[in-house]
Amino acid sequence: MIVRILHDGQYRIADADVAAIQALDEHVEEAVAGSDDQAFVAALERLVDGVRHHGVRLADDELIASDAVVPDADTTLTEAKALLSEEGLIPD
Repeated sequence: MIVRILHDGQYRIADADVAAIQALDEHVEEAVAGSDDQAFVAALERLVDGVRHHGVRLADDELIASDAVVPDADTTLTEAKALLSEEGLIPD
């Protein structure tokens, strides 16, 4: 899976790590659904950190279509609501 973090770059997530990233995404979805700003900030930070930790950053000149796009850690709850699909940020 290829995940883009806005304003950062793309990361290749191994199949074995996708479930861990999806679990982090669920916390973001819950915070958005509950309109909980503090929980959202913390969950999004964990998701971004998880993508960076589990992923391998692709070179800037390597152009591959992203399977998912994650907002950067500075994204507000309102902005995130506009980005979320029914499957969250990371598709199942």
